[in-house]
Amino acid sequence: MFILKRQDVDIKTMQHPGKDQPIPILTYQGQTFRLLSVFNAAQEEDARALWRDLTDNRGKACVLLEEPERFSIWGKIRLDQPDLDDGAAAAAAAAAAHIKACLLLVQVLYMDVEDLLGPKQARQFETELSTVFAQWKFPQTGTPQAVRHLLTVDPLAMAPLPPWAEHHLHRLLEATYHMGKTYFGNTTFAARSLDALEDLPKGERQDFLAWLKNSPTGKVWL
Repeated sequence: MFILKRQDVDIKTMQHPGKDQPIPILTYQGQTFRLLSVFNAAQEEDARALWRDLTDNRGKACVLLEEPERFSIWGKIRLDQPDLDDGAAAAAAAAAAHIKACLLLVQVLYMDVEDLLGPKQARQFETELSTVFAQWKFPQTGTPQAVRHLLTVDPLAMAPLPPWAEHHLHRLLEATYHMGKTYFGNTTFAARSLDALEDLPKGERQDFLAWLKNSPTGKVWL
């Protein structure tokens, strides 16, 4: 929708109508936007990729704000909404089918590491994945038990699914693909992992594969 500079916009905080917390609100030409994601200066490419995915592929009205030390993405809201989280969550949250599919890919990769390379390498895989989760601030991944849960519980039966945003999925796919190449020395693991998507309902599988094909970081799996 828009790529703006700090001097183009007005940013204030307001009280959430249903929660005891302040909310940053960006105003531009009479329109209001809620903060969705923040990236540091070195993550410009990631910020632009997420912004383009939200605007071009998901039809969301979003602003990409460029500042000297960071990039941030803001989703359009109406201040008269009953719950300000609704508009932001709709733009920020990844589709449940995409979260399930990504978890399936990672779980099969993890099982391949354990079966083919042994328990020691599987533990190393868990450690590296935990580092990715911490670096990119994935919700609900703060303990070894939480990471193990995500690696071992069937995503089709997982309730609730982790509340991850699109940019989390981009980072997860990018990082685990790189890990797979490092562990196995080739990319044949990707085809084996993709076979796991047969467990998804046909419509969800087709939707995810289409999303994966258009994803700047996920299409390497195909």
